[in-house]
Amino acid sequence: MLLLGIDLGTSSIKVSVVDAATRKAVASTSYPTDTEREIQSPQHGWAEQDPELWWSDVQNAIQALTKAGTFNPADIQAIGITYQMHGLVVVDKAGKVLRPSIIWCDGRAIDIGNAAKKQLSESYCLTQLLNFPGNFTSSKLGWVKAHEPEVYHQTYKMMLPGDFIALRLTGNITASPSMLSEGVFWDFKKEEISEALLTAMDLDKGLLPETQPVFSVHGKLKADIAQHLGLEPGIPISYKAGDQPNNALSLGVLEPGEIATTAGTSGVIYAVTDQRYFDPLSRVNSFAHVNHGKDHRRIGILLCINGTGISNRWIKQMTDPGLSYGAMDDKAYATAVGAEGLLFLPFGNGAERVLCNAFIGAHMENIDFNLHQRAHMYRAVHEGIAFSFRYGLDIMREGGTAAKVVKAGKANMFLNKTFIQAFVNVTGLTLELYNTDGSVGAALGAGIGQGFYATPGEAFEKLEKLAVYEPDPALVTQYETIYQQWKALLDTKLEKNNIHS
Repeated sequence: MLLLGIDLGTSSIKVSVVDAATRKAVASTSYPTDTEREIQSPQHGWAEQDPELWWSDVQNAIQALTKAGTFNPADIQAIGITYQMHGLVVVDKAGKVLRPSIIWCDGRAIDIGNAAKKQLSESYCLTQLLNFPGNFTSSKLGWVKAHEPEVYHQTYKMMLPGDFIALRLTGNITASPSMLSEGVFWDFKKEEISEALLTAMDLDKGLLPETQPVFSVHGKLKADIAQHLGLEPGIPISYKAGDQPNNALSLGVLEPGEIATTAGTSGVIYAVTDQRYFDPLSRVNSFAHVNHGKDHRRIGILLCINGTGISNRWIKQMTDPGLSYGAMDDKAYATAVGAEGLLFLPFGNGAERVLCNAFIGAHMENIDFNLHQRAHMYRAVHEGIAFSFRYGLDIMREGGTAAKVVKAGKANMFLNKTFIQAFVNVTGLTLELYNTDGSVGAALGAGIGQGFYATPGEAFEKLEKLAVYEPDPALVTQYETIYQQWKALLDTKLEKNNIHS
């Protein structure tokens, strides 16, 4: 039995075919292969992508695998989807996309969210939604109603990015508590859609898809699409989840006290708790985990740093587009810890929730024209990203997160020894790297949804650990000094912008 996993990322689509018995990928590919998908920014602080381009990329990736001849497509018996979180897709009754997707790092709807927070009260938002509405999906839908009423009135259903791919594959539109909570539509006290939030934003409840469990059949592959993709008709989509809950799932992080991390375009630390946790300033956010239920509370506490891999990509484009990321890492690692005083704030990718939805921009400070070379800039970027993780992790620790070990897939920024060195020693966490990724996690999630595995934990009992990195006491002391300098710089920028984080 084979399982197909689709990972809808910001810069590309990755698809993997996984053997359900061994839990190993038998084939994987990404699309596009020679570039990264761009984020369109029609105005400052806006971020959009074309959902139909996502769908085109998904088709190309699946066709590349089914035509390769490395497995029998007829053996695929379930499909799972994971996707970039918090985006908004709106379609009409015919399934036509009505506007570009307003994606996760878009900041235009903050005022809409703040108005709803004021109307609902901070207490309600924190104790029942576990988050301020901020610039999450509900606020983005409110923005469309306020600023594009002709689009809103044509809308049949709103959805998140993964729902849209499932719609194109099956013709069905569904949601789950996990997906609705990441859009800040979910009341955790009542374990249902928040009628109060819909009223505060004057949103039509009928625009929300039917709610069902994460691990359930969300539709079956249409015959015409199956033929086009080289698959069998009727394959169930038996799992859908946002990329960060899915990343945690792919690492077997399911129970209270366990934490996972990832560092793609954005960076995340994700901790699981059985409490209705909220941060008083909503700097870190709480969503229903994939295994959350009314009588089995599992909340994922999510720290997000928008400017992670995209910072590394930016410095590459600005200095030497032809240089590989591996070569950049080698140059950075050969440079002294601390980059000879160069400091980098990676906050140039939209409003940062960890900074109370502020946009302060990215900053490279203390540049000395006679001293600093490209290698120093590469190291400063890697360290600045790691320092931003530490900044957010300290907020999580204030809220009770006490884990000493964090799990990650060996991918993206966790392929870079400079970043790993900085991350481990500035956070004090032991890092375990595993042979997995989001597309593999989505495939195994489909196996859970299809009932192939008795429990979610069973799906990940053969997870392969590749490496362990532990803090070095000498480097911990050195990095602590540099981090405090970095934090003082950040505090100065926040004070200048009258931001109290």
